[in-house]
Amino acid sequence: MSSSTAPAVQLDLAEYVVRLGDDALVLSQRLCEWVTRSPTIEEDLAFANLALDLLGHARTLLDHAGRLDGTGRGEDDFAFDRTERDFRNTLLVELPRGDFAFTIARQLVYAHYSALLWTALESCADEVLAAFGARAAREVEYHRLHAAQWTVRLGRGTAESRLRMQRGLDEVWPYADELFASDALSDRLDAGGIVIAPAGLRSDWQRAVSAVIEEARLSPPRPSWRASGGRTGLHSEAFGPLLAELQAVRRQHPGGTW
Repeated sequence: MSSSTAPAVQLDLAEYVVRLGDDALVLSQRLCEWVTRSPTIEEDLAFANLALDLLGHARTLLDHAGRLDGTGRGEDDFAFDRTERDFRNTLLVELPRGDFAFTIARQLVYAHYSALLWTALESCADEVLAAFGARAAREVEYHRLHAAQWTVRLGRGTAESRLRMQRGLDEVWPYADELFASDALSDRLDAGGIVIAPAGLRSDWQRAVSAVIEEARLSPPRPSWRASGGRTGLHSEAFGPLLAELQAVRRQHPGGTW
Protein backbone atom coordinates (compact mmCIF):
# COMPACT_ATOMS: atom_id res chain seq x y z
CA MET A 1 0.00 0.00 0.00
CA SER A 2 1.45 3.36 -0.97
CA SER A 3 2.29 6.09 1.50
CA SER A 4 -0.35 8.28 -0.16
CA THR A 5 -3.20 5.95 0.83
CA ALA A 6 -5.90 7.83 2.69
CA PRO A 7 -5.44 7.69 6.47
CA ALA A 8 -9.02 6.50 6.87
CA VAL A 9 -8.30 3.46 4.70
CA GLN A 10 -5.16 2.69 6.68
CA LEU A 11 -7.14 2.82 9.92
CA ASP A 12 -9.77 0.49 8.47
CA LEU A 13 -7.07 -1.91 7.36
CA ALA A 14 -5.43 -1.75 10.80
CA GLU A 15 -8.70 -2.78 12.45
CA TYR A 16 -9.13 -5.57 9.91
CA VAL A 17 -5.59 -6.84 10.56
CA VAL A 18 -6.16 -6.79 14.33
CA ARG A 19 -9.14 -9.10 13.85
CA LEU A 20 -7.01 -11.61 11.96
CA GLY A 21 -4.14 -11.32 14.41
CA ASP A 22 -6.42 -11.84 17.39
CA ASP A 23 -7.94 -14.96 15.83
CA ALA A 24 -4.48 -16.44 15.36
CA LEU A 25 -3.21 -15.42 18.80
CA VAL A 26 -6.17 -16.79 20.75
CA LEU A 27 -6.36 -20.07 18.82
CA SER A 28 -2.62 -20.51 19.33
CA GLN A 29 -3.15 -20.19 23.07
CA ARG A 30 -5.94 -22.78 22.99
CA LEU A 31 -3.85 -25.26 21.02
CA CYS A 32 -0.99 -24.89 23.50
CA GLU A 33 -3.32 -26.36 26.11
CA TRP A 34 -3.02 -29.72 24.33
CA VAL A 35 0.72 -30.03 24.94
CA THR A 36 1.18 -32.95 27.41
CA ARG A 37 -2.56 -33.72 27.11
CA SER A 38 -2.69 -35.13 23.57
CA PRO A 39 -3.51 -38.80 22.87
CA THR A 40 0.03 -39.43 21.61
CA ILE A 41 3.45 -37.78 21.76
CA GLU A 42 3.20 -37.21 18.01
CA GLU A 43 0.03 -35.19 18.53
CA ASP A 44 1.69 -33.23 21.32
CA LEU A 45 4.29 -32.18 18.76
CA ALA A 46 1.68 -31.61 16.04
CA PHE A 47 -0.42 -29.27 18.17
CA ALA A 48 2.69 -27.44 19.37
CA ASN A 49 3.76 -26.85 15.77
CA LEU A 50 0.28 -25.67 14.78
CA ALA A 51 0.26 -23.28 17.73
CA LEU A 52 3.69 -21.92 16.83
CA ASP A 53 2.60 -21.26 13.25
CA LEU A 54 -0.43 -19.35 14.51
CA LEU A 55 1.67 -17.43 17.01
CA GLY A 56 3.96 -16.39 14.16
CA HIS A 57 0.94 -15.21 12.18
CA ALA A 58 -0.30 -13.21 15.16
CA ARG A 59 3.07 -11.53 15.68
CA THR A 60 3.33 -10.42 12.06
CA LEU A 61 -0.25 -9.20 11.86
CA LEU A 62 -0.37 -7.34 15.16
CA ASP A 63 2.97 -5.66 14.58
CA HIS A 64 1.74 -4.54 11.16
CA ALA A 65 -1.48 -3.20 12.69
CA GLY A 66 0.55 -0.91 14.93
CA ARG A 67 2.27 0.60 11.89
CA LEU A 68 -0.96 0.98 9.95
CA ASP A 69 -2.83 2.79 12.70
CA GLY A 70 0.12 5.09 13.40
CA THR A 71 0.35 4.29 17.10
CA GLY A 72 3.61 2.39 16.80
CA ARG A 73 2.26 -0.35 19.03
CA GLY A 74 4.05 -3.68 18.66
CA GLU A 75 2.96 -7.29 18.99
CA ASP A 76 3.49 -7.29 22.77
CA ASP A 77 1.37 -4.19 23.25
CA PHE A 78 -1.54 -5.77 21.39
CA ALA A 79 -1.20 -9.16 23.04
CA PHE A 80 -0.57 -8.17 26.64
CA ASP A 81 -1.80 -4.64 27.26
CA ARG A 82 -5.37 -4.77 26.02
CA THR A 83 -8.46 -5.71 27.98
CA GLU A 84 -10.98 -8.37 27.08
CA ARG A 85 -13.29 -5.89 25.34
CA ASP A 86 -10.43 -4.68 23.11
CA PHE A 87 -9.90 -8.07 21.47
CA ARG A 88 -11.60 -8.64 18.11
CA ASN A 89 -11.25 -12.41 17.71
CA THR A 90 -14.22 -14.58 16.83
CA LEU A 91 -15.91 -16.60 19.55
CA LEU A 92 -14.95 -19.82 17.74
CA VAL A 93 -11.27 -19.56 18.60
CA GLU A 94 -11.79 -18.79 22.30
CA LEU A 95 -14.13 -21.70 23.08
CA PRO A 96 -12.76 -24.02 25.80
CA ARG A 97 -10.43 -26.78 24.64
CA GLY A 98 -13.04 -29.55 24.84
CA ASP A 99 -12.13 -33.11 23.90
CA PHE A 100 -9.84 -34.13 21.05
CA ALA A 101 -12.69 -34.44 18.53
CA PHE A 102 -13.98 -30.97 19.40
CA THR A 103 -10.53 -29.49 18.80
CA ILE A 104 -10.27 -31.30 15.46
CA ALA A 105 -13.70 -29.97 14.46
CA ARG A 106 -12.62 -26.42 15.32
CA GLN A 107 -9.38 -26.92 13.39
CA LEU A 108 -11.33 -28.19 10.39
CA VAL A 109 -13.43 -25.03 10.37
CA TYR A 110 -10.62 -22.55 10.98
CA ALA A 111 -7.87 -24.15 8.88
CA HIS A 112 -10.03 -24.32 5.75
CA TYR A 113 -11.17 -20.73 6.29
CA SER A 114 -7.66 -19.40 6.88
CA ALA A 115 -6.21 -21.31 3.90
CA LEU A 116 -8.70 -19.53 1.65
CA LEU A 117 -8.21 -16.16 3.34
CA TRP A 118 -4.43 -16.15 3.25
CA THR A 119 -4.49 -17.19 -0.40
CA ALA A 120 -6.86 -14.33 -1.20
CA LEU A 121 -4.60 -11.88 0.63
CA GLU A 122 -1.71 -12.71 -1.68
CA SER A 123 -3.19 -10.28 -4.20
CA CYS A 124 -4.31 -7.58 -1.77
CA ALA A 125 -3.22 -3.97 -2.17
CA ASP A 126 -1.10 -3.89 1.00
CA GLU A 127 2.40 -5.22 0.25
CA VAL A 128 3.10 -6.46 3.77
CA LEU A 129 -0.22 -8.26 3.98
CA ALA A 130 0.26 -9.76 0.52
CA ALA A 131 3.66 -11.14 1.48
CA PHE A 132 2.26 -12.50 4.71
CA GLY A 133 -0.61 -14.18 2.83
CA ALA A 134 1.80 -15.95 0.46
CA ARG A 135 3.80 -17.38 3.38
CA ALA A 136 0.89 -18.21 5.65
CA ALA A 137 -1.11 -19.95 2.90
CA ARG A 138 1.67 -22.52 2.54
CA GLU A 139 1.94 -23.03 6.31
CA VAL A 140 -1.76 -23.63 6.92
CA GLU A 141 -1.94 -26.26 4.22
CA TYR A 142 -0.57 -28.68 6.81
CA HIS A 143 -3.16 -27.45 9.35
CA ARG A 144 -5.91 -28.16 6.83
CA LEU A 145 -4.63 -31.64 6.02
CA HIS A 146 -4.11 -32.51 9.69
CA ALA A 147 -7.69 -31.58 10.58
CA ALA A 148 -9.17 -33.30 7.52
CA GLN A 149 -7.28 -36.54 8.07
CA TRP A 150 -8.26 -36.72 11.74
CA THR A 151 -11.90 -35.93 10.91
CA VAL A 152 -12.00 -38.88 8.51
CA ARG A 153 -10.12 -41.14 10.89
CA LEU A 154 -12.47 -40.41 13.78
CA GLY A 155 -15.59 -40.47 11.61
CA ARG A 156 -14.71 -43.90 10.21
CA GLY A 157 -13.34 -45.24 13.49
CA THR A 158 -15.22 -46.72 16.41
CA ALA A 159 -18.78 -45.91 17.38
CA GLU A 160 -17.37 -43.77 20.19
CA SER A 161 -14.98 -41.80 17.97
CA ARG A 162 -17.72 -41.27 15.39
CA LEU A 163 -20.11 -40.02 18.08
CA ARG A 164 -17.54 -37.58 19.47
CA MET A 165 -16.51 -36.29 16.03
CA GLN A 166 -20.13 -35.66 15.06
CA ARG A 167 -20.76 -33.96 18.40
CA GLY A 168 -17.67 -31.78 17.89
CA LEU A 169 -18.88 -30.66 14.47
CA ASP A 170 -22.37 -29.94 15.81
CA GLU A 171 -20.90 -27.86 18.64
CA VAL A 172 -18.57 -25.67 16.56
CA TRP A 173 -20.80 -25.10 13.54
CA PRO A 174 -22.91 -22.26 15.01
CA TYR A 175 -19.64 -20.36 15.53
CA ALA A 176 -18.38 -20.73 11.96
CA ASP A 177 -20.64 -18.00 10.61
CA GLU A 178 -18.80 -15.29 12.49
CA LEU A 179 -15.68 -15.97 10.41
CA PHE A 180 -17.58 -14.98 7.27
CA ALA A 181 -19.75 -12.20 8.68
CA SER A 182 -19.46 -8.89 6.85
CA ASP A 183 -19.90 -5.48 8.40
CA ALA A 184 -19.33 -1.85 7.42
CA LEU A 185 -15.56 -2.17 7.85
CA SER A 186 -15.11 -5.25 5.67
CA ASP A 187 -17.55 -3.88 3.10
CA ARG A 188 -15.56 -0.62 2.79
CA LEU A 189 -12.28 -2.49 2.31
CA ASP A 190 -13.87 -4.86 -0.19
CA ALA A 191 -15.46 -2.01 -2.15
CA GLY A 192 -12.12 -0.20 -2.24
CA GLY A 193 -10.38 -3.29 -3.64
CA ILE A 194 -8.10 -3.49 -0.58
CA VAL A 195 -9.07 -6.97 0.70
CA ILE A 196 -11.87 -9.40 -0.09
CA ALA A 197 -14.89 -9.43 2.26
CA PRO A 198 -14.92 -12.71 4.23
CA ALA A 199 -18.39 -13.53 2.93
CA GLY A 200 -16.83 -14.03 -0.49
CA LEU A 201 -14.97 -17.08 0.81
CA ARG A 202 -18.01 -18.87 2.22
CA SER A 203 -19.04 -20.97 -0.79
CA ASP A 204 -15.51 -22.34 -1.39
CA TRP A 205 -15.18 -23.11 2.32
CA GLN A 206 -18.53 -24.88 2.37
CA ARG A 207 -17.56 -27.10 -0.55
CA ALA A 208 -14.19 -28.00 0.97
CA VAL A 209 -15.40 -28.91 4.46
CA SER A 210 -18.48 -30.70 3.12
CA ALA A 211 -16.22 -32.97 1.08
CA VAL A 212 -14.27 -33.88 4.25
CA ILE A 213 -17.45 -34.53 6.22
CA GLU A 214 -18.80 -36.73 3.45
CA GLU A 215 -15.55 -38.70 3.28
CA ALA A 216 -15.72 -39.15 7.07
CA ARG A 217 -19.30 -40.50 6.69
CA LEU A 218 -20.60 -37.88 9.09
CA SER A 219 -23.67 -35.67 8.84
CA PRO A 220 -23.40 -31.99 7.85
CA PRO A 221 -24.42 -29.91 10.89
CA ARG A 222 -27.54 -27.81 10.53
CA PRO A 223 -27.36 -25.26 13.37
CA SER A 224 -30.48 -23.41 14.43
CA TRP A 225 -28.56 -20.36 15.68
CA ARG A 226 -25.44 -18.33 14.88
CA ALA A 227 -22.85 -16.96 17.27
CA SER A 228 -21.81 -13.31 17.08
CA GLY A 229 -20.18 -10.63 19.17
CA GLY A 230 -16.48 -11.41 19.12
CA ARG A 231 -15.64 -8.90 16.39
CA THR A 232 -17.18 -6.13 18.50
CA GLY A 233 -15.48 -7.17 21.75
CA LEU A 234 -18.35 -9.15 23.28
CA HIS A 235 -16.74 -12.39 24.36
CA SER A 236 -17.75 -15.58 26.14
CA GLU A 237 -17.15 -16.41 29.80
CA ALA A 238 -14.32 -18.69 28.69
CA PHE A 239 -12.28 -15.82 27.31
CA GLY A 240 -11.48 -14.02 30.57
CA PRO A 241 -9.53 -16.93 32.14
CA LEU A 242 -7.75 -17.60 28.84
CA LEU A 243 -6.65 -13.98 28.56
CA ALA A 244 -5.58 -13.87 32.22
CA GLU A 245 -3.25 -16.81 31.61
CA LEU A 246 -1.93 -15.31 28.39
CA GLN A 247 -1.12 -11.98 30.05
CA ALA A 248 -0.05 -13.23 33.48
CA VAL A 249 3.73 -13.01 33.02
CA ARG A 250 3.62 -9.57 31.40
CA ARG A 251 1.47 -8.25 34.25
CA GLN A 252 3.89 -9.64 36.84
CA HIS A 253 6.88 -8.32 34.90
CA PRO A 254 5.82 -5.09 33.17
CA GLY A 255 7.88 -4.37 30.10
CA GLY A 256 8.64 -8.02 29.40
CA THR A 257 8.57 -9.04 25.76
CA TRP A 258 7.96 -12.19 23.75
